[in-house]
Amino acid sequence: MRRPGEGRRPTSSIAVARSRPTAKSEVRVPSTALSLATLAGGLVALPGVYQPQADTRLLAAALAHEDLGPRTEVLEIGTGSGALALHAATRGARVTAVDVSWPAVATARLNAWMHRLPLRVLHGDFEARTTGRRFDVVFSNPPYVPAPDTRPPSRGPERAWDAGRDGRAVIDRICVGAPALLRPGGVLLMVHSGMCGAGETLDQLTRAGLAAEVTATASVPWGPVLRARRTWLEQQGLAAAAEEWEELVVIRAQRP
Repeated sequence: MRRPGEGRRPTSSIAVARSRPTAKSEVRVPSTALSLATLAGGLVALPGVYQPQADTRLLAAALAHEDLGPRTEVLEIGTGSGALALHAATRGARVTAVDVSWPAVATARLNAWMHRLPLRVLHGDFEARTTGRRFDVVFSNPPYVPAPDTRPPSRGPERAWDAGRDGRAVIDRICVGAPALLRPGGVLLMVHSGMCGAGETLDQLTRAGLAAEVTATASVPWGPVLRARRTWLEQQGLAAAAEEWEELVVIRAQRP
């Protein structure tokens, strides 16, 4: 997760899923996925809380294809402003949203109140707060930006995007925990950067017994966080020289 900036089209791109084909080379978000004002600026956010951006919209488009009707139990891991959780709630789903950030929890609760939508927002680690529960749909826009620090930050706005040296600190935990969170036939949707390895995510989910695939991708310009880390990213082999665009991927995994 990071704020996109401006750039020019890349002459090369990072492989997002090794040799696995994607269902779409690029997705344009349908207007139906953005019908809620919360995804178009009609929400509030406390300082340091991640607000809807390109990755949010890409995941919203993917959610538009899932059954989120009444009695559907839905979990969002890392809700931020609550935009996507509220988007799911408008379709009648019973939504639980979890975040480790108190400002994010407060923001999501406030936005739910402002939009008069039922939303259960919990503070803490997603595994600890969902013990014994299973869901029809689990979705997440987790922190995924590679960072020089080995451990993700425990406070500050960087907590919303920094995810260890390979960007997979949270992604890997979701891959491992997904089978226990999903009901039979349940679906996991996760968006992250191709920079941190869509192929690895697919492999982990497949080994966990889920049917996983990349269902959407989009190219977005590097934001200030990636630009500030350009030299380090190139040294780590995570970005090519002069790269200015990032591939986002949505991965869908279904439990048998």
